[in-house]
Amino acid sequence: MNTPLDPEAVVQRQLDAYNARDVDALMAAYAEDLQQFEHPDILLCSGAAQLRERMTARLSDPHLYARLIHRAAIGNVVIDHEEVNRMFPEGTGKIELVAIYEVREGRIVSARFISGQKTLDSEARRLTS
Repeated sequence: MNTPLDPEAVVQRQLDAYNARDVDALMAAYAEDLQQFEHPDILLCSGAAQLRERMTARLSDPHLYARLIHRAAIGNVVIDHEEVNRMFPEGTGKIELVAIYEVREGRIVSARFISGQKTLDSEARRLTS
């Protein structure tokens, strides 16, 4: 049975907050001293202040939505495979993403992201026309 502190429940709350574009709810899922990386070790942000700044900008995208494709969990590690719709500098589109979350005491302490190929909506339209 999942409790609010279970790693999967914590990661799901974070995903729900992301899709609702609710920065405060998203921040509540993360530890104060969190770190986010582009896999394996390129630091994207460190600490709650940097995450809030990063997520405030990201969550302002009206096209933003992450669809969970698959989730696996072992102990305090949760791995999500997602498809994320968002605005890129070249236009709207989607990207596949694997997110590896480490959860301790009911908060995400680290996240590592592996990005797949992005597909712009204009490319998809050209391929189906």
